[in-house]
Amino acid sequence: MKIDLHCHTYYSNDALSSPYDVIKEALKKGLNGVAITDHDTISGWKDAIKAADELNAFVILGEEVKSNEGDILGLFLKEEIKMKGCSPVQIINEIHRQEGLAIIPHPFHKSEGFKGNIRDYLNILDGIEVYNARRPLTYPDKKAFDIAQKNNLIMTAGSDCHIDKACGYAYVECEAKNLNEFKRKLIKRENKIRGKKSPYIYILPPTIKKLRNLF
Repeated sequence: MKIDLHCHTYYSNDALSSPYDVIKEALKKGLNGVAITDHDTISGWKDAIKAADELNAFVILGEEVKSNEGDILGLFLKEEIKMKGCSPVQIINEIHRQEGLAIIPHPFHKSEGFKGNIRDYLNILDGIEVYNARRPLTYPDKKAFDIAQKNNLIMTAGSDCHIDKACGYAYVECEAKNLNEFKRKLIKRENKIRGKKSPYIYILPPTIKKLRNLF
């Protein structure tokens, strides 16, 4: 099974595409599904579930939540994380209360990196995103990979797409028949990281939308 574990839809304030189009693009690239991880909202879940059913795809329900030290991805969630802007500990504990996985995305990419010290949270953190297709530099990914490897953390990858065409450039692959099994494989570290950097052109449209939202 191949899943892009970091995808945004137009329910995020800086993304452009519908859940249907994001999932459809993932399937077009040979993936089996995506995780919908919009910024601080689960408004896209209903559309994503409907789209996944229509397209015969898998969808992991998630959210990218802003803590007071940086973003945290919650995967396999059951409801919205209400603790926006709170400490990483509070948010991670809430993710775990829902039996979800807490992942730090793009931890060392300067513009969107984690501002806190990841080592302070190794005892409660589930994993780190070690490959982000949207951010062009590879050194931050390698640094994340090294920390995940040394501390036996789950390694994840995602396109961090903000437009449908950017979906599927990075993903996680493992032997699984359903999402419960996929989750177990992640927890057992029995997954592989796949992908490549997405074209620079896909960074531009979300940036324009973000600027428009300021005015």
